[in-house]
Amino acid sequence: MSEIERIGVTPRWSDVVIHGDTIYLVEVADQTLEGDITAQTQEVLASIERRLQAVGSGKHRLLQVLIYLPDLADLPAMNALWDAWLPAGAAPSRACVQAALAHPSLKVEMVVTAAR
Repeated sequence: MSEIERIGVTPRWSDVVIHGDTIYLVEVADQTLEGDITAQTQEVLASIERRLQAVGSGKHRLLQVLIYLPDLADLPAMNALWDAWLPAGAAPSRACVQAALAHPSLKVEMVVTAAR
């Protein structure tokens, strides 16, 4: 059986979990809580990219991304940043749903599954 590797472990979550050649992570803004959807999406995408690179992967290895937005009016702005960030031909399966997030200032949360 494959070992499970956990990075950035806290009592409540791990920043990254790796099982076999599959990477799991969740990102929300933490530096731009007062920012708009653009600032928060930029922060989340940059953080995803850094975390994936740190474990030997990258945005070209995304398998699935689940995106949560409290306000679907933010979808066009988030999609514009997503489209510019994602490498051509590397689109993962993706869902984007409206959901209340854990903190009222959060504008976006992304749940990522990627290959190593």
